[in-house]
Amino acid sequence: MKRVFWAGLLCVTMASMSVPAQPEGEEPATKPDGAALYEAYCASCHGAAMEGGNAPSLVDGVWMYGGRGNINRNITFGIGQQGMPAFGDALSRDEIDAIVEHIVAGEKAAGSDHATIPDSLITYHYTVKVEKWVEGLEIPWAVDFLDTHTALVTERSGRLRVVKDGVLQDSPVTGTPKVLHRGQGGLMDVAVDPSYAENGWVYLSYSHELDGSEGEEQLPVMTRIVRGRLTGNAWTDEEVVYEAPHNTYEPTHWHFGSRTVFDPDGFLYFSIGDRGRGKEAQDLTQPNGKVHRIHRDGRVPADNPFVTTDGALPTIYSYGHRNPQGLAVDPLTGLVWDTEHGPMGGDEVNLIQPGSNYGWPEITYGKNYNGTMAAEFEKKEGLVQPVLFWRPSIAACGLDFYTGDLFPEWKNRLFAGGLAFEEVRMLYVEDNRVIHQEVILKNAGRVRDVQGGPDGAIYVVLNNPGIVLRLTPVVEEGF
Repeated sequence: MKRVFWAGLLCVTMASMSVPAQPEGEEPATKPDGAALYEAYCASCHGAAMEGGNAPSLVDGVWMYGGRGNINRNITFGIGQQGMPAFGDALSRDEIDAIVEHIVAGEKAAGSDHATIPDSLITYHYTVKVEKWVEGLEIPWAVDFLDTHTALVTERSGRLRVVKDGVLQDSPVTGTPKVLHRGQGGLMDVAVDPSYAENGWVYLSYSHELDGSEGEEQLPVMTRIVRGRLTGNAWTDEEVVYEAPHNTYEPTHWHFGSRTVFDPDGFLYFSIGDRGRGKEAQDLTQPNGKVHRIHRDGRVPADNPFVTTDGALPTIYSYGHRNPQGLAVDPLTGLVWDTEHGPMGGDEVNLIQPGSNYGWPEITYGKNYNGTMAAEFEKKEGLVQPVLFWRPSIAACGLDFYTGDLFPEWKNRLFAGGLAFEEVRMLYVEDNRVIHQEVILKNAGRVRDVQGGPDGAIYVVLNNPGIVLRLTPVVEEGF
């Protein structure tokens, strides 16, 4: 479990090394030589053939500090806790890009450029069997279960898929709402009503684009929540349960949030990311950068914290969030938890309390992607601190408390997915604190969702490849 682009404590000396300068009067090469740069700056720690040395191999298919997409960032800004210096001042952007190309080509040549999904995992409590439960999905986003035989999986492109007894049905559900599949937007979460057996309701969250002139681009978009029923393979009886005021829609195509959960009292909670407008996360007249609470039919609860606040949107439950893409309800306390993306570093685990301000963008443990300061402070009076933060970011996405019976030692543990780190972490929560965490799955692919199934198995949605995994304990013979 070492996959990491770091140079080791000895590599701090490499910052003083340089490749030969261009002779005076000559034009620089049109493209930097990635192999030469790697040899000068990286080989002494990672090995001449990237096989590893003082620092880990770069061609074994194992990445700890993010996947391939984070190599550039890690070279530029370094990984301080592992002793890897930042090379952003010593190397130009083109030179760093050339090194990254060289590393990626080396990984491909070694045959380790694709995620390898293990057959089993060794964890502290269990040996875990890993099955490819469903394959062939197109950017899957979420999974939820109608019953022990039937599951629903969303594909970000806009398709709702049905899985019966582990078999993906050929035809997507017809009649689902039109989504804007652009950037990070599309069809996102699916949540089955707690009383589904009686009322048949299923909830969808998606990026909703306002109507405009034909051919017009960059129309305003916002997260929208609808519910409907499945009649055969058709989506019917659709009702809009949340639609933001149209003057609050944004033309950006990222940070939609979109997770939905139900608490023991039946309230529906959903998240909307800051939509790339960080300051609006502090503005109670705007829906973005918030966790909202409504009745399942869309009505506003009378005890929501800002119902009587002039100008505030009455659905807002908490604010100051960047992009919460994990929501879960503690089965022991009924309290709502979230995980949310920080900027570069500063992913957060938060206990959501009514009316509370979680600080974005006034405080953060991360920094901007160009390395500049994202906020002056990490803490401020009146702004809620995260229960836990991850620096560097794991790109937190997907969250669920395990309530099944197959893994009794994991009962009521909180499972969090990570996109960039391609992992599932199990968090031990006691007295509303995270006292320990364990990585139970690593490098199988970008984890978009984690859900416990009605059979007690744990289901993991992988964006890339488009697979849903099923995790079950291995039962030793003789027991």
